[in-house]
Amino acid sequence: MKEGRNLEGSNLHFEELACGSNQLTFDYLEKKLKEILGVSKLTDDILRTFGFYNGEKLYNIAAALFADDNKFSGIDMARFGHSISEIMDRETYSGISVLKQYDMAVAMYERYYQYDKIDGIERRKVDIIPEKAFREAVANALVHRTWDNNPHIRISMFADRIEISSPGGLPKGLTKEEYINGFISDLRNPIVANVFFRLHLIEMFGTGIKRIKEAYNGATRQPSFEVTDNAVFVVLPAFTTTYEITTDNKKVMEVLEDGMRLSSSEIADKLDWSKSKTIRALNTLHTSGYIKRKGNGRGTTYSIN
Repeated sequence: MKEGRNLEGSNLHFEELACGSNQLTFDYLEKKLKEILGVSKLTDDILRTFGFYNGEKLYNIAAALFADDNKFSGIDMARFGHSISEIMDRETYSGISVLKQYDMAVAMYERYYQYDKIDGIERRKVDIIPEKAFREAVANALVHRTWDNNPHIRISMFADRIEISSPGGLPKGLTKEEYINGFISDLRNPIVANVFFRLHLIEMFGTGIKRIKEAYNGATRQPSFEVTDNAVFVVLPAFTTTYEITTDNKKVMEVLEDGMRLSSSEIADKLDWSKSKTIRALNTLHTSGYIKRKGNGRGTTYSIN
């Protein structure tokens, strides 16, 4: 089945198609409705209001995504050590309600990127990576991803950043600039988005990227967003990092000021450095999120993140 803004030859989104089962349960959805909205019981009328039935009064794919058990891929999270070959922790949430996937992803985030700090007699929670940004990024991934293919949303967790890869690229007709600036007028999964909105997991349609950026107001390191035909990538840097901006690294940053995009050779020439010294500085700055890299091999260029 082809996925796009609408299915070819119809006015339907993929999520509106019949899911093939009319024996779904929604215990977790009911739990969230009680917790967040104070609903006493999940009724058939609520399911209809959410848009969980198709024209033949059968459960659609959107309903299956919120059901307790389904056949869809979910979120694969891994916590890495000093390299991607050192996996410290890994969890895969698949075949369960997208709401439960969201909550379990947040719980794993809290395990590694939050801690309590005591100031005098007061205890306060400290975010290493802003919780608001992480929640928005995960909700965006679940709401905007394609669901007619099998890849998981991948969340890679490092000491200095979190990388989130969502399958499907952008909906047809939406440019990267429109996506980054929050101009999302035609949602890929409007039923899923509407339920997340009603449960206050997203604030307004299309504002997720803006809210991620707001979470980093005043921070030295800023989130980055990349889009390909097959995926959307979001990188959330830590507020603090073990990497230091040394005098040499500051010189590299100064060369790249004013939006310049240069190769390592061009940077080496401007600083009168050896190629190896330049590459070491660039690798440190890129790993810590201060600069971004584009291209491969001799065509690789660098710019301020």
